[in-house]
Amino acid sequence: MGRGRVAVDSDTQNWTFSQCFGDKSDIDSITESDVISAAEFDHSGDYLATGDRGGRVVLFERQDGGKMANSEYRFLTEFQSHDREFDYLKSLEIEEKINQIKWLRRQNNALFLLSTNDKTIKLWKVFQKNLRVVAENNGTDILPPETFLDMKQLHLPRMNLHDTIIATTPRRIYANAHTYHINSISPNSDNETFLSSDDLRINLWNLEVANQSFNIVDTRPASMEELTEVITATECHPTSCNLFMYSTCKGNVRLADMRERALCDNYAKVFEDTWDPLQDSFFTEITSSISDIKFSPDGRYIIARDFMTVKIWDINMDHQPVKTIRVHENIRNMLCATYESDSIFDKFEVVCSGDSKSIMTGSYSNNFQIYNNALLPDHEETVVSLQADKNVFRSKRSGSPKSKGRSRVNMMRRPRKQVDFRKNILHLSWHPYENTVAIAATNNLFVFNAPS
Repeated sequence: MGRGRVAVDSDTQNWTFSQCFGDKSDIDSITESDVISAAEFDHSGDYLATGDRGGRVVLFERQDGGKMANSEYRFLTEFQSHDREFDYLKSLEIEEKINQIKWLRRQNNALFLLSTNDKTIKLWKVFQKNLRVVAENNGTDILPPETFLDMKQLHLPRMNLHDTIIATTPRRIYANAHTYHINSISPNSDNETFLSSDDLRINLWNLEVANQSFNIVDTRPASMEELTEVITATECHPTSCNLFMYSTCKGNVRLADMRERALCDNYAKVFEDTWDPLQDSFFTEITSSISDIKFSPDGRYIIARDFMTVKIWDINMDHQPVKTIRVHENIRNMLCATYESDSIFDKFEVVCSGDSKSIMTGSYSNNFQIYNNALLPDHEETVVSLQADKNVFRSKRSGSPKSKGRSRVNMMRRPRKQVDFRKNILHLSWHPYENTVAIAATNNLFVFNAPS
């Protein structure tokens, strides 16, 4: 079981800083509604979506139709996905914050994506709409009335193309199926169904049916006083539509098969690592809660992120992880500070490269790490530590004309003595086919890339 990693100089990795979307860089002046809460590439990599705490979804499109390697992204459209609501039965306010965005596989000229806040999931259609105007008419202000007696003077109205816009419309709204806050949505590989989960239940939906779902996991005890664990994340298998997994606050991942029975309470496998007594502390129960899980694109590995580590499991070996990567060893002696500031409850995401070789996850002070070859047991693992720093982007824009294309920047940062817990990289995404990553840093979206 591997537990170490080798840090190498970033120059050998050839990562370059590409783009940054966002205005304000002073974290004290940022509006809460502008903070990015979700980021996701689509299955082609030509489109990138972000959601924020204000309920807005912003879409970016790759320039040149993605024909050029590492081509940049440009703004496509923005729409309000969710609004603030009030649950009168429970006297609770429902925030408009976008918890997750998931793309559906493209089947026609339109784009489809799922977005969710705490209670409601929406299926959005994004498409090009042609605006036409009347170019020729037989109005009485143009021709005198007596000319209408001559049929040769009459012409059919003619419509001409005026403009082409990007239109968005909610095709379906999946609501009233979750008692607790929705933490995950995951489209299935059959392109017909998707999963949604809250703290105690997982529901199976058909994309075409918005008023009915099937409960496939129910962990609610007979008495809420007996509650000891909650569901934290859910993910469908990338190729087998009958398999899915979910994680809990106890630090375990459960793999279930929908072919066995309708209610998947009896999971097929459980992936759970034992606590290290030498590392055990008052905060262990909190830090061992899994915040995000992912299947590798080839379906062989399970990647689970908790507060302190990333654990990699072979789907065929559930007795121990094949590798444990310690992400936050530099703040182990600061756990009291993270607890007092509630940073210990931050939910970091983890993503995998499209070639099922490397993984990426975030940290504090706007730092994030890429672990090359982490999913290749026979290869040496290397780590590249990068920083989503807007000052680097500004220096690139103000540089010489030769440096304005794809100038190399030194992104290898020495560990800071002072860790800024307000600047956390929670949400990120990896291009499905290339070494291009999107990083959400507060209200800014950064794009980095490297030769594939």
